[in-house]
Amino acid sequence: MPAALAPLPAGFYSARQLATVVGFNQLFCSAIGIAIWLAGSPGLVANIVVSMLIGNSVWLLVDGGRWLVGRTLQRWTGQGLPWPGYRWMLPVIVLGVLGGYEIGRRLAGLLLGVQLAPMFSRGSTLIVTTVAGIAATLFWHATAMLQKHRAEAEAAQRQAAETQLRLLQSQLEPHMLFNTLANLRVLITLDPPRAQQMLDRLIGFLRSTLGASRVALHPLQAEFDRTADYLALMAVRMGPRLATELDLPPELAALPVPPLLLQPLVENAIQHGLEPQVAGGRIVVHARQEGNALVLTVRDTGRGLPAAPAPAPPGRGFGTQQIRERLATLHGDAARLELAAAGDAEGGTVATLRLPMPAAPLAEDRAGADPTIHRTAATAPAASSATHSAPP
Repeated sequence: MPAALAPLPAGFYSARQLATVVGFNQLFCSAIGIAIWLAGSPGLVANIVVSMLIGNSVWLLVDGGRWLVGRTLQRWTGQGLPWPGYRWMLPVIVLGVLGGYEIGRRLAGLLLGVQLAPMFSRGSTLIVTTVAGIAATLFWHATAMLQKHRAEAEAAQRQAAETQLRLLQSQLEPHMLFNTLANLRVLITLDPPRAQQMLDRLIGFLRSTLGASRVALHPLQAEFDRTADYLALMAVRMGPRLATELDLPPELAALPVPPLLLQPLVENAIQHGLEPQVAGGRIVVHARQEGNALVLTVRDTGRGLPAAPAPAPPGRGFGTQQIRERLATLHGDAARLELAAAGDAEGGTVATLRLPMPAAPLAEDRAGADPTIHRTAATAPAASSATHSAPP
């Protein structure tokens, strides 16, 4: 996927806006040329061409002056673009009209052999040029203010989306913590030594996870690291009933993704798929690229989806709902989360996340990461079949 184009500097026209302004200038100048021809000046085409030469010269001077003055004020005061204000623009307009007429007059003489009188030698010339310059400036002002308001609206929309993402993300963290503490409370009664071990794992997990989850994006490697930490925490509680496999191809490890995408899906797979089974089961987390999409899957061999889903009780489905809302905020319809039956002899459920392929990888910070946990269960002690004992 190609990288997005860098935004234009403040005050610049986009290609579409520039085409609109230039098109308006030509129509406006043509209308003035036709009006002068109808008033008795011979040569329709010559009048239109002369009007365009003068009108475009005035536009270049006034609009170029607007940008130069606005850019200077932007550096001094932080404000000035796209419209510096009439206090600064009035001298620019006056000089632009005078200079633009003179440049257009001389170009008409060089290109067409038409000798126009200086502006102040004829009152009608002064009036027509001044009125046309003011009318065109009002249009340019309206275009600049529209550009400013559109930029402000886009900035407000981005800020609202970022705020919503932070809110949704902050809701996921205590949800995960409360579930883990509830599991720990049960284990304290059944097996105090293993509860102590689980508490130690929880402290380490929170230390690594809560700080990382404050960023908007992090490498997919970090997302797999946090998922492996969570699985190691759950392995203390479930013992040999939990087998895991994480598979992250090296070429995808540095791609940026939102944090806390996989952990809620893994938590759901354990809580609703594996734990209800006496024998437990296996969880496989996998990443791959399909065309322009990044596909993340969480597969469990648990009891599977119910044949006729009933309304979820309070607290159920919270993680998947939050993931869907975050994806909708970030990518709209370009990203989705799907839950489906595994459809093979092992049974269980497959949760599939489809995201637009990120344009560029993040700078990798692999300090403290254990790349071996992202291969297979045979080479991943922390995320493989747990060897801890567990009560039947």
